[in-house]
Amino acid sequence: MNTSHPRRKFIQQSAKAGIALSIGSVLSPKTKANEIQPIPFAQTPLSYAFNALEPNIDAMTMEIHYTKHAATYTKNLNDAAAIEFKGENISLEEAMKKISQYSPKLRNNGGGHFNHELFWKCMQPGTSTLHEGGLKQAIISSFNSFENFKSKMSDAALTRFGSGWAWLVVAADKKLAIGSTANQDNPLMDVSPIKGIPLLGLDVWEHAYYLKYQNRRAEYVNNWFNLVNWKFVEERMIKLG
Repeated sequence: MNTSHPRRKFIQQSAKAGIALSIGSVLSPKTKANEIQPIPFAQTPLSYAFNALEPNIDAMTMEIHYTKHAATYTKNLNDAAAIEFKGENISLEEAMKKISQYSPKLRNNGGGHFNHELFWKCMQPGTSTLHEGGLKQAIISSFNSFENFKSKMSDAALTRFGSGWAWLVVAADKKLAIGSTANQDNPLMDVSPIKGIPLLGLDVWEHAYYLKYQNRRAEYVNNWFNLVNWKFVEERMIKLG
């Protein structure tokens, strides 16, 4: 009598049962596999092509910056948040305000994700002009002139030793301020030397400019002002009230 077929069927059924038991052991009794939701930190798709910011920022730099560097920050942030947020629904902004309570991994990658998400939106293809309006008035009120603002922002970027960011922020007194942070820190963090809500961020990590500018950070910074999306920055300021 041939018993191979019933035996094979028994093995297959046993294997399926084992897989189901394994899945069931890591899910709560009330949770199905398709109901598990990932930590919702994701890269926003760029609103322009990688080559759209040329000649100020080259296409290869933008592609590597977005798909490699920024993507890695997002992945590592999700890995850290899955452990450290302990299932709580915590926004990244909330976490930044008490970042000293979290691990260096969450600090570095949370900052990296937040900073880059803002950075992409702060730039646009084509001509960049700050038109008359609330933002221009605020800049002139805070820094006496647009030229003085640009000089102070450039100084913050050029005097940041090593990797970091230069920022235009709305401070607690509702006035505009300029400063810089090291690595992937930002002004929302409780460890930041400058506190406030970022309106405009300039990335001065070498991976943001080295392929085109090498060690000429000053040239990169000067050309970057050609790309600033002033409409986005002003809309961001208006939302703050």
